Amino acid sequence: MPEKPLGPGEKLYCVSYAPFRDWQSPLDPDIHIDPAQIENDLSRLAKLTDCVRTYSVDQGLDRVPEIAGRHGLKVILGIWLGGKPEKNQIEIDRAVKAANQYPGVVRAIVAGNEVLLRGELGAADLAALIGSVKARVPMPVTYADVWEFWLQNPALAQAADFVTIHILPYWEDFPISARIAADHVDSIRARVARAFPGKEVLIGEVGWPSGGRMREGALPSPVNQARVLQDVLAAAKRGQYRVNLIEAFDQPWKRALEGTVGGHWGLFDNKTRDFKFIWGEPVSNHPQWLWQAAGGIAFAGLIFLCGFLARREHTTLPVWVAVALIAGVGGITIGWTIENIPRESLGVGGWMRSLAQCAAALAAGPLAAFALVAARPVKRFSYALGNMRAPSRDPVLLALTGTLIAVTILALMAALGLTFDPRYKDFPFAPLTGSVFPFFVLSFAGAYSKGWRGAAEVASAGVLVVCASYVAINEGFANWQSLWLTSVLVLLAITLLRVRDEQD
Repeated sequence: MPEKPLGPGEKLYCVSYAPFRDWQSPLDPDIHIDPAQIENDLSRLAKLTDCVRTYSVDQGLDRVPEIAGRHGLKVILGIWLGGKPEKNQIEIDRAVKAANQYPGVVRAIVAGNEVLLRGELGAADLAALIGSVKARVPMPVTYADVWEFWLQNPALAQAADFVTIHILPYWEDFPISARIAADHVDSIRARVARAFPGKEVLIGEVGWPSGGRMREGALPSPVNQARVLQDVLAAAKRGQYRVNLIEAFDQPWKRALEGTVGGHWGLFDNKTRDFKFIWGEPVSNHPQWLWQAAGGIAFAGLIFLCGFLARREHTTLPVWVAVALIAGVGGITIGWTIENIPRESLGVGGWMRSLAQCAAALAAGPLAAFALVAARPVKRFSYALGNMRAPSRDPVLLALTGTLIAVTILALMAALGLTFDPRYKDFPFAPLTGSVFPFFVLSFAGAYSKGWRGAAEVASAGVLVVCASYVAINEGFANWQSLWLTSVLVLLAITLLRVRDEQD
């Protein structure tokens, strides 16, 4: 990674801080954070930063200035404003009390966060609330929002002591890749500074997620998170402006609103509360790669073993080459599949889907290898769903066909989700590759049945092709996760069209 962006003994200017862990959420009005939990967090953050930025003084966060002072931290104190005047007044009164009680700790107050973006208040009402706070505290007062909303409401700058903008390259309408994210931040900050001459411009949020789905060429990953933050801090030092990084700790509750990516913006991991990387030192997107590789080799061995158990006297070399392809792809993707299960699973439904995808990937390779060497063709869905008492049905073919049905259902779920509600959906490219590719190879290299195509198979293939075409175009050709997944969906569609069987 690049050199450490901070000098000897230098700390970050400020980091966004929310204390919520695991199941805790600010959306739950009954949650009240124990001061000991805040104490534990701030003791860790004091080693990294001089300041924390909060977003509310509700649910126990009004204790942050008191606790931060004990650890030598400053606070940019947030007031959460919205469309409920009574709630706004309670927040303002509580924040004013805390700010006046700890004036040496509270560096500034942020009256409202992305209120214009959410459309909960107009600029005039917001300016009036900012003015009411300024009249009651000695420290500077600002408002924070995405940079476009400052440019759309320039009069708001007259009410604020300084301008606080959010620049999140990943979430831009046209996503910015990690490689040029720092340049984007630098140019946007300069643009806003030109629009408000004489006003200090603080970047109140800038960061990069360590996990989640791609948006065009913007890839969340540990490596990209470390690189973007290092590049942004280096650019800020060159340009002599201040930035607040988002955010201190991963916030799992955001996954319910923003998908997997929402819970992975932290510098510190939610579970371990450890720093995710060390400035300037190597970072890996797959820190458990050695175990994943060992598991992949073992799984490839299992696939070869299944093929060996089904061997016949004259099994040809092309058949073993096909088994090797299945084993290779399965071995490469199974570790990635298992690694993504806890990261991409949310709630009972999410865990069931991820475990089903993993189970299908574990079953497809060995079953396809056995059927390939044993010269047993894949059957239509009706083979598994038809007469359950038919004495002639082969248990291996039943398992193979049942797995193909499961893979098709899982693929259709992913394809339709990414077509109709894509913004926060992950791309399950690894498990679907592991489960689709064996059937694709089997349909070409294995025994071939004559007969009719099934209506279910043809309809599923049509839906998969239409969805894959739309998703590939909609996500953009810079999104390799999307292109990988849509290619797998097309392979499955081809496979389904090659499945034939006698009518029953």
